[in-house]
Amino acid sequence: MLNARQYWLMKSEPLVFSIEDLVRAPKRTTSWDGVRNYQARNFMRAMQPGDQVLFYHSNANPPAIVGIAEVTATAYPDPTQFERRHKHFDPASDPKAPRWDMVDIRHVRTFDAPISLDSLRMEKALAGMALLQKGSRLSVQPVTKGEWEYILKLANG
Repeated sequence: MLNARQYWLMKSEPLVFSIEDLVRAPKRTTSWDGVRNYQARNFMRAMQPGDQVLFYHSNANPPAIVGIAEVTATAYPDPTQFERRHKHFDPASDPKAPRWDMVDIRHVRTFDAPISLDSLRMEKALAGMALLQKGSRLSVQPVTKGEWEYILKLANG
């Protein structure tokens, strides 16, 4: 039996890596490296090719969902954890049992207009969304199919 498609939200600061950077990447695809939170890592380990991703610009004015990406590769060890001079180096990570993983994603669509965090908060249908919960800071989080469909309706006007 095939696994059902899953939906996710991934946050990136646009000055670090924006959806425009994803569009400019070779084959509009990149690895999503540098995640150093166990829960976010575990969510990435659950991702499968074909899963859909809401691309979210955090630390932006305003913070907003700006488009869609698709997972193209399952989780594999993030090599930056072993690179001593890299900002994501983790001296406690063992190459024989890597602690941190990453996935590959591909650009699917940039929304005509970003969907701001404030506008999402005004939507009663999204009240349970992980992004909108107090203290929600995870850079990778699940999105329900209902939330996904609702956000696509917002994006399509």
